[in-house]
Amino acid sequence: MIISASRRTDIPAYYAAWFFNRIREGFVAVRNPFYRHQVRKVFIAPERVDAFVFWTKNPKPMLNHLHLINAYPYYFQFTLNAYAQDIETRLPEKFERVDTFISLAEKIGPHRVIWRYDPILLNDTYPMAYHIEQFGILARTLRGYTKKVSFSFIDFYKKRADKDINIDIKQEEKVLMAQYLAKIAQEQGLFIETCAETMDLSQYGISHGRCIDDRLISQLSGHPLDVTKDKNQRLACGCVESLDIGVYNTCLNGCVYCYANHHPAGVEHHAQQHNPLSPLMIGEYAQDDSSKEKGLKRHTRVQNELF
Repeated sequence: MIISASRRTDIPAYYAAWFFNRIREGFVAVRNPFYRHQVRKVFIAPERVDAFVFWTKNPKPMLNHLHLINAYPYYFQFTLNAYAQDIETRLPEKFERVDTFISLAEKIGPHRVIWRYDPILLNDTYPMAYHIEQFGILARTLRGYTKKVSFSFIDFYKKRADKDINIDIKQEEKVLMAQYLAKIAQEQGLFIETCAETMDLSQYGISHGRCIDDRLISQLSGHPLDVTKDKNQRLACGCVESLDIGVYNTCLNGCVYCYANHHPAGVEHHAQQHNPLSPLMIGEYAQDDSSKEKGLKRHTRVQNELF
């Protein structure tokens, strides 16, 4: 079982205390996002978990508590963009987050901190030239503190259709920008890949990525994994299957491009229902909840001994 923490919200930034309480307790309760009265009780002792994959823009609240997960393989998908607070409205200043990135890499190693420059949107404030310049500054600053960078261009999501974002980036613009980003990344010794992009950019040294990456998890754990592509993600997504323990409409980063906050006005309300001592990330068990214990299998492939 690979645990995603989380595509749905920024657990490291806002719910770190809750997460570490779940580690101590050995289980987490996950409410079905489509059938809210269906709750899974998922056991997360080290012998049951192949790895944790953390998605975040600010893991600073976790930095002094990482020893609590030493028994688990894990890595971070750390999104570090060049936008100001008109786009990422509630994040700390960019270079404060750069310092956090570096501190995290120094603690756990650069191979376990994946840099995400994602998503790329173009407008009068953030034209292509701006992204190329800022990507270069960040790549040079992060040299030696990460091994890989992934990027994507902003996509259209029906649940974000009311947001005032220009998503019409021409194909030739995408290809041209990809060439510049690839050149910069390669100059700084970074492997570069796309996240859920259909374009073939291999001629520029850009691969299709897997954010939930069985290859990296195998390296971290020392064991091969028997795991398949995640059927619940977009066709262009290369991620392998995982269980997400986050909750939609709870991320307080305030990014205007966010697909996980379907109802931004309700985010504060949902976050106020958070109890770091509850098995559920948001709220408590309700009388009409149906709870099932979920004994999800590990994906570690046991190899037969030759002797």
